[in-house]
Amino acid sequence: MSNENEYHNPVLLKESVDGLAIKPDGVYVDVTFGGGGHSREILSRLGEHGKLFAFDQDTDALKNAIDDSRFTLINQNFRFIKRYLRFYGIKEVDGILGDLGVSSHQFDVAERGFSTRFEAELDMRMNQSGGITAFNVVNEYTEADVKRVLADYGELNNAGAMASVIAEARKENPIKNSEQLKEILARFLPNHKSHKILAQIYQAIRIEVNQEIDVLKEMLEESEELLKPGGRLSIISYHSLEDRLVKRFMKNGMFEGEPEKDFYGRFEVPLKQLGKLIVPSAEEIRINNRARSAKLRIAEKK
Repeated sequence: MSNENEYHNPVLLKESVDGLAIKPDGVYVDVTFGGGGHSREILSRLGEHGKLFAFDQDTDALKNAIDDSRFTLINQNFRFIKRYLRFYGIKEVDGILGDLGVSSHQFDVAERGFSTRFEAELDMRMNQSGGITAFNVVNEYTEADVKRVLADYGELNNAGAMASVIAEARKENPIKNSEQLKEILARFLPNHKSHKILAQIYQAIRIEVNQEIDVLKEMLEESEELLKPGGRLSIISYHSLEDRLVKRFMKNGMFEGEPEKDFYGRFEVPLKQLGKLIVPSAEEIRINNRARSAKLRIAEKK
């Protein structure tokens, strides 16, 4: 078994698990198992009759499975949380935790193609047996769709110009790896900002490959249905797209628009936000640089 700190340093560990207000005999779900850091912390607070179910679609994470009779690891995408819990006879739970970051392990294994640091094939699939890869997005999407991905998920101002350059370059030869992609987009990567812009480009393609926005919406909706009254939702996000969705859903149970008001101007929302936004301390960021963009939000089912 690998050490979870090598695999993934759990971010906001105490704060996110504190947010679940764990009952010793409760049923909890960690939808992003990874290195198992958050799961171990939850198990340490459960009594002998408590239960923890964890999800991870990445087969690499299975190496970190915890040998504990109270623990079940489900090798599936968390968008299917209700369906797979039902298979285990679970219809409601006391708390759900999600750490939406790409694990350190996925960034550190060069051939997975998640990191801007390595030359690698264009892959970026969280589920290695999954469908489309980054290669498909870069080489087979229409220019308009490449622009949409870069604009919507990378929040890049010059997405159109980038998409045009990619479309032109791939006419000659397929763009096979990260080095080729960097060379093609070199004019958009000024030295002082190249790392930041590359990270936005990679983020955009990764979100598209893994359908991360749709998956997150489905998980949040299913989580709200699964939670018992008084059950808690504790979600750590790393970029503004995710955080906006989590914030809006916790505030009014919707991702866009506003809930309908009754005759008196009131509206019912399923969750109640607890406390303020929580971010890592300077000390945690010093120890683990990947924590720097993390944001934790906690809500309770009404």
